[in-house]
Amino acid sequence: MLLIAREFNYSETTFVYPPDQEGHTRRVRIFTPGGEVPFAGHPTIGTAVVLAATGEIPLQDGEARIVFGENVGPVPVVIRGVHAGGGWAQLSAAKMPEIGPPVPSRSMLAKMLGLSTDDIMATSERPQAVSCGLPFLIVPLTSVKAVSRARVSVERWEETLANAWASMIWVYAADPEGGERHYRARMFAPGIFVPEDPATGSAAVTFAGYLAARSRVRSGTLAWTVDQGIEMGRPSRLAIEADKVDGAITALRVGGEAVLVAEGQMSI
Repeated sequence: MLLIAREFNYSETTFVYPPDQEGHTRRVRIFTPGGEVPFAGHPTIGTAVVLAATGEIPLQDGEARIVFGENVGPVPVVIRGVHAGGGWAQLSAAKMPEIGPPVPSRSMLAKMLGLSTDDIMATSERPQAVSCGLPFLIVPLTSVKAVSRARVSVERWEETLANAWASMIWVYAADPEGGERHYRARMFAPGIFVPEDPATGSAAVTFAGYLAARSRVRSGTLAWTVDQGIEMGRPSRLAIEADKVDGAITALRVGGEAVLVAEGQMSI
């Protein structure tokens, strides 16, 4: 599986098996070119859409509610609007946010990202390591322009984050052009041979937990949209949600559209 993932050289490649536990729809394993990961959002959404669009998963009244067994645990997915060319899916995070250990200073992060220290926010939105099954270092920047300027120095990354609890980096900034609750983001993961990812559902759903923890709303559903992959010329848009009850985060979701772009056969 790793050899196949390296041959494709996409950020992630999924492998789908029959379910191995009662109540699961399929068993799904996910590989980057660097190895297997316990959970990833965008390939989960894409896999669900592909299986529905090709008739592997039946829909009732235009919808299917399924559960993928991933290494992180059971991942519930809702699928809607499926047609021959694709569809829409939304997953629910298997784990609520886990806060990691303290992260490097703003000045160290700025040097690693080719930015100035002033480009990194130091308010309630501050750099933090968070995981909903896959750890990310969330770094808030002051502007969309700073997001576009970010460049990871692999040498400084090796000195700063290579052995950290969260070595994958999610930089973001508010993007008022898309609305009050809209963000621009990028994700860098040199440790798993992904210099930059055009869409990262696992990071986006973790970001939803990060935002929800800072929201003054104590009960209800919060929703945001995130554009990613712009600088790569591979734009994506993910919709993220968080449910809160009496100040506690009770559910996190990420969803979006996926389209079929190719099919083929490999000789192993």
